[in-house]
Amino acid sequence: MLKRFKLSKNNLKHHKKRNNEQLVVGLDIGTENIKALVTKIDSEGLLEVVGVGREHQSLTDMQAGAIADIAAVVANCDRALNQAEQQSGLSGRSAVVGIAGELVKGNTTTVRFKRKDPDRRIDIAEIDKIFTLVQDKAMDSAKNQLASETGGKQIGLKLINSALISIEIDGYGVTNPIGFQGQDVQVQLYTAFAPLIHIGAIERVADQLDLELITVAAEPFAVARSVIGDDPNANLSAILLDVGGGTTDIAVVNEGGVEGTKMFGIGGRSFTKSIQRDLNIDFERAEALKLGLSDGRAPLSYRHEVESALRKTLAVWLSGVQLALEEFKRLDHLPHRILLCGGGASLEMLTEELNQSDWYKNLAFTKKPQVQLVKPQQVIGIKDKTGIIDDHTYITAMGLLRVGMDTLLQYESSGDSVKDRINQILKI
Repeated sequence: MLKRFKLSKNNLKHHKKRNNEQLVVGLDIGTENIKALVTKIDSEGLLEVVGVGREHQSLTDMQAGAIADIAAVVANCDRALNQAEQQSGLSGRSAVVGIAGELVKGNTTTVRFKRKDPDRRIDIAEIDKIFTLVQDKAMDSAKNQLASETGGKQIGLKLINSALISIEIDGYGVTNPIGFQGQDVQVQLYTAFAPLIHIGAIERVADQLDLELITVAAEPFAVARSVIGDDPNANLSAILLDVGGGTTDIAVVNEGGVEGTKMFGIGGRSFTKSIQRDLNIDFERAEALKLGLSDGRAPLSYRHEVESALRKTLAVWLSGVQLALEEFKRLDHLPHRILLCGGGASLEMLTEELNQSDWYKNLAFTKKPQVQLVKPQQVIGIKDKTGIIDDHTYITAMGLLRVGMDTLLQYESSGDSVKDRINQILKI
């Protein structure tokens, strides 16, 4: 099996021993802001957010969604965590951290196998072997994709997330393949890989903060997990757009499964820089003018120039969305529901363009997409006790908590059932 990023059982026991209440920290290290959520698990197994922290990052701390200055990011994370801990009165040390950036690759891989002995019943050992082969194929595909995008550079990767989409045996869909007979097995598996250098930076940040990593999650995968939940019969189909400060992350969810994730390097800061460049002003002033468009504080004398500058970048951003969605060729049609989150999605012009223009005409939509901002109340299994989480900018951090909860539940299960054993193969 590929080496995976996860909390060891020893660390999990240490975590339980240190706290009477089980605590989970979600740490969203964004290009523009760091968000820290301290949560505890209630009697019903739901996560309660009891502390929230938020800290702004400087222009040089991150680069296209990836950590560029470890020391600065550690200091910013420490301040955000302190805010959350002071509010909650609790100090959680087990954390799930997000990772983003154009070099993070997430795709669904489909592999077909012809079994030599179709009369033999499938067991857990055979499933383990099949999933390993699929993950190996996905790793090779991700490496080849990165080499193509970086001019032939060989970049070390690590598997960070994996989720089963579907299994078919002789054309018959099954949710649990154990015990079935058959010759032709088709497996669809979502996998996400990240460069080792980015993983190493996150490990270093966690170590400096004295955090025990439950897992590192691809942020678009985490956003998808936030709205899918635990219902095995969930049939949600949607496109999730997480517009951050440095990147836009896209996740396509089809009938409750993550079809794939894409990222490209245009986010909120790109819009701010277009104002900075066209109006010949500093970045802070440009950011204030951008935000002023939505809250009515932008001077009327600047409004036309600001909107003109933003529309140039908006056109490029929209092209990035179109190109990313074109890559989902396996789907007969794209989901017509689009859910937006992230700080960059606060730009009203962006939502208006998606709702009012015909940007979708040449894509595989059967009807005009319906676009809306994700509300915190739509995140399944997480309750906010602070009253602070009131908009779409916290969805990524909440999604990270969902991934962390998934991982903890896997380790706390007895491991006796077939489902638990399959989860141990797949869960990160």
